[in-house]
Amino acid sequence: MKAVHVYISGKVQGVFFRATTKKKADKLGVSGWVKNLEDGRVEAVFEGEERQVKKILDFVHHGPDRAEVENVEVEEVDPEGFRGFSIER
Repeated sequence: MKAVHVYISGKVQGVFFRATTKKKADKLGVSGWVKNLEDGRVEAVFEGEERQVKKILDFVHHGPDRAEVENVEVEEVDPEGFRGFSIER
């Protein structure tokens, strides 16, 4: 089990980033959450098999079509045992 805490910056709000990330996470079987931050970034935690976490990280480096990802900060963290993937407010 692998877990990462991620901050994504660039044009990542108002482009369906959270919804698209949830759809991708659900498809991959990745647990965790995603939310918008007041400073314009998106924050997320991804947990799952190492291969699936790598795939969701590959996705957030470019995001949905209208996104313009400038930077992705990734920190490995201890898994918390999330069940499913949610969009937080």
